[in-house]
Amino acid sequence: MRKFSSLTDQEILALATSNEEEDGRIYSDFAYAIREKYPDTSKIFTDMSAEEDSHRRDLIDLYARRFGPHIPLIRRQDIADFIVRKPAWQVQTQGIEAVRQHARQMEMDAARFYRQAALRTTDAVTRKLLGDLAHAEDQHEQAANAIELDRLPLNKRESEDEDARRRFVLQVIQPGLVGLMDGSVSTLAPVFAAAFATHQPWNAFLVGMAASVGAGISMGFAEALSDDGKLSGRGAPLLRGLICGLMTTAGGIGHTLPFLINDFSAAMIAAVIVVVIELFVISWIRWRYQETPFGSAVVQIVLGGLLVFAAGVLIGSS
Repeated sequence: MRKFSSLTDQEILALATSNEEEDGRIYSDFAYAIREKYPDTSKIFTDMSAEEDSHRRDLIDLYARRFGPHIPLIRRQDIADFIVRKPAWQVQTQGIEAVRQHARQMEMDAARFYRQAALRTTDAVTRKLLGDLAHAEDQHEQAANAIELDRLPLNKRESEDEDARRRFVLQVIQPGLVGLMDGSVSTLAPVFAAAFATHQPWNAFLVGMAASVGAGISMGFAEALSDDGKLSGRGAPLLRGLICGLMTTAGGIGHTLPFLINDFSAAMIAAVIVVVIELFVISWIRWRYQETPFGSAVVQIVLGGLLVFAAGVLIGSS
């Protein structure tokens, strides 16, 4: 995949053209899907789709003047750090509130992209167009926000700020959950393998601490280096890396601490109880913040945890 920082003016304009076409199609799909139940909202999405098409034509005109008629195909999924759009049909199945919120996020992402793109070009005309498009996307976001406020009854509006919640999920919950899952699940095998191989709780404790700290350092660096957060909106990479690393370490230490108990049987029972609690906490977080059905989250996480646990027991007992 290409890095955004490596794109030329020509490639940035080609990417912007592709983005506008895709966003316009999504708005058009939204408008068509909700035209009967929400005609006013549908009309606004139709207007937003038409404006995206106007932006696309402006970009094509500028591209043709600077670089000629051929526009290379460059898409979001070709660029590292870009959040790929969900297809319209997938969002529509979640209801009208999800559609409105998705529209707001699309405009925020588009405005962020144009501001970053404008900073990279040295051509005055190109920079002006990209700045104007960023302003236009901001206006779209306000329109999408007005849709949500106008349609939702006051007694059903959430008290918390949606933008703040999305940032919190993207910048804190997501890296923390990735770390917690990795730390809780990946360290099961070495900890319990050491426990069953030696029947010495202290040995299992040392292995668990080493695996937890090592995994925390590795995951922290991996998260911090994954992207700079400017295009994805995922926030400061150092903060994400710190959160991910600490949660990875915490996830492994949780079922390691019981092996401070000198009695092997008691330590093993306590460690298994902690593992069950960890897996259900992860399932709850996925249900609460990632809209994963709780039953599905439990099955996925517990099944994965049991497989890793069984691998540790079998290896340690062999």
